[in-house]
Amino acid sequence: MISRLRFVALLVMVVGVVAGCRTPLPPRDTGPWDMTALKRPPQFTLGATTGLVQEVFYEGEPFRGKPTRVFAYLGKPMGKGPFPAMVLVHGGGGQAFREWAQMWADRGYVALAMDTAGQGPGRVRLPDGGPDQGDEGKFRSFTDIDGREMWTYHAVAAVVRGHSLLASLADVDASRIGITGISWGGYLTCIVSGIDDRLKVSVPVYGCGYLHENSVWLPRFTPMGEEQSRRWVRWFDPSRYLPGVRCPILFVNGTTDFAYPLDSYQKSYRTVPGPVDLAVTVDLKHSHQAGWAPPEIALYVDSVLRGGKSLARLGEPVVSAKTVFASVHGDTQLKKGELCYAKAEGVWQKRVWLKTEARIENGRVVAALPDVRPLVCFLTVTDERGATTSSSHVELPAGL
Repeated sequence: MISRLRFVALLVMVVGVVAGCRTPLPPRDTGPWDMTALKRPPQFTLGATTGLVQEVFYEGEPFRGKPTRVFAYLGKPMGKGPFPAMVLVHGGGGQAFREWAQMWADRGYVALAMDTAGQGPGRVRLPDGGPDQGDEGKFRSFTDIDGREMWTYHAVAAVVRGHSLLASLADVDASRIGITGISWGGYLTCIVSGIDDRLKVSVPVYGCGYLHENSVWLPRFTPMGEEQSRRWVRWFDPSRYLPGVRCPILFVNGTTDFAYPLDSYQKSYRTVPGPVDLAVTVDLKHSHQAGWAPPEIALYVDSVLRGGKSLARLGEPVVSAKTVFASVHGDTQLKKGELCYAKAEGVWQKRVWLKTEARIENGRVVAALPDVRPLVCFLTVTDERGATTSSSHVELPAGL
């Protein structure tokens, strides 16, 4: 079912069309972050260079009353700009990844891969770093600590300031900057994409919102109590900020992700008040390397920032008799269609997913439904470049 927020947003747009004008969407909710301050270019210093990548330190938010610095790797392509640029946000247990910045620089982007855990080169703790990224710091009670001392507040600010740093560089085209993040970095990407109106494209990987409804962190909310949990959600859950997304956004995840299950994932992308793109993969591994490897990420960014061919976009699945189908649109030749399905029982992380062939015909991808009930399924198409995109999932109860 369509979410209430998504329905209201679509209704606003329809009314605007009928009235012969473009009705603006409600203003973004930027939460506790001072976006005017964060959009100013931060002070920064440069360090050692290896290949196309240089070390950089830039100012962060004050922590415990003291100034902080954020460490990052800045990748720059060969040649003369201005170039498009990417903000790269690591996940839990991660760091500023030199190879990630190098990968995007090799593709022709200026890229900034920052550390959000108060670490410098080699994961050595900075004497003036911000809070670390342990779960204990993420889920603190607001009665124990001010919300602006918590990790999410500092990490979001570091990401937005990283965008501001990129936008200030002479060899960056500030009108062509995007973001991608992995796991907790995907979570941060969801928040930042909703509060930073300068971003032109977004690709959160794994991470999503509704952590309090279903995620691996459910046990973290119980000790906080109902009132403190609600306050955490108001401040730090992406479900509050995803309605502010206005740029093209591609959600990338696996069917059995240990941390971000598909029910919370679907609620998250349905909270975005506009079209979204999906690339859900059966049994996608959860790691930084697996999270930046899917070819769909760079191809999607290229389509927005460099005029490349778009990924195929699937419509909502429609169940009809013994088949399921979805409309499909795109700029490339489609080579393959598949139906991905599992028995809709038990926790999402332990479901066994199977695939069967689907037909591509007359602007649709069509598949026969298996006899499994209750059933959860979605459709995918793969184009000539090997890029696979998916529909949202649907669930069929027993007896249907």
